[in-house]
Amino acid sequence: MKAIRIHEHGGPEVLRLEEIDDPTIRGGEAIVRVAAAGVNFIDVYHRTGLYRPAEPPFIPGVEAAGRVEAVGEGVGSVQAGDIVAFAGPLGSYAEHVAVAAERLVVVPAGIDPRIAAAVILQGLTAHYLTASTFPLEDSHTCLVHAAAGGVGRLLCQMAKMRGARVIGTVSSDDKGRMARSAGADDVIRYDRDDFEQAVRNLTAGRGVEVVYDGVGRSTYEKSLNCLAARGMLVLFGNASGAVPPIDPLVLSNKGSVFLTRPTIGHYTATRAELLQRSANLFEWVRQGRLSVHIDRELPLGEAAQAHRDLEARRTSGKLLLVP
Repeated sequence: MKAIRIHEHGGPEVLRLEEIDDPTIRGGEAIVRVAAAGVNFIDVYHRTGLYRPAEPPFIPGVEAAGRVEAVGEGVGSVQAGDIVAFAGPLGSYAEHVAVAAERLVVVPAGIDPRIAAAVILQGLTAHYLTASTFPLEDSHTCLVHAAAGGVGRLLCQMAKMRGARVIGTVSSDDKGRMARSAGADDVIRYDRDDFEQAVRNLTAGRGVEVVYDGVGRSTYEKSLNCLAARGMLVLFGNASGAVPPIDPLVLSNKGSVFLTRPTIGHYTATRAELLQRSANLFEWVRQGRLSVHIDRELPLGEAAQAHRDLEARRTSGKLLLVP
């Protein structure tokens, strides 16, 4: 089969399209023929070595949808022919991948596998952020960074479902329109305006109850300053680089605020939780309540270009690799 492999950590150029053996199946696993693989910032972290899920060589990618071709001994949750999606297991930048069956969710009939691939990881992320990490209510105001991005658009939509007021930051007028179409009540051009001051102006000086920040190094300090007393900064990504160590006393001085760094694995730790969150996602998609925007679909061999575009923030929505 064809697959992208990483032999050493580095820039996008280390993503190499190779011909390798098909995966072998073990007990508890299923072989999935990949219809589309999602491209995410965590893939960049794996490529650069910021996160090290495996020693090179390895196949990157932690999100895909496709058809089950075979199941191993002891598998009862899926069967050959099922259309499934997953978020978390490594190896989706390939034509086939072996995945623990307990991490697979069956995609309901009527939902395109490419939509499933585009929503499963970022959708689960937005779900746990808005429903569990900081459960939004109609009395809350939230700040969503990169509100026109893949996670950002989903965050805006889910926050509005829960009745919250949404302030989004974007880098262009076009992205501002996208954020508003996703439900943002107010939009800040962070590239030309001081978003901290803008948030204070929009909230009459009070600040917001929660900031959802997937940008990291370049935003976290001002994100803390945007919080109301006892608010929460939710750092869920490092698009601009890793956040340096923070003195806990800073949190006290800024209003007894909270800081958390969640990951999807801890919020889909059980199969029951994974199924519940994914069922919500797919039902919202089916009902038309959740819009999934695919920016582009690229051939598997163009994985390096996909990473370049993602890192340069030349995307608005989801990038997919199609084997």
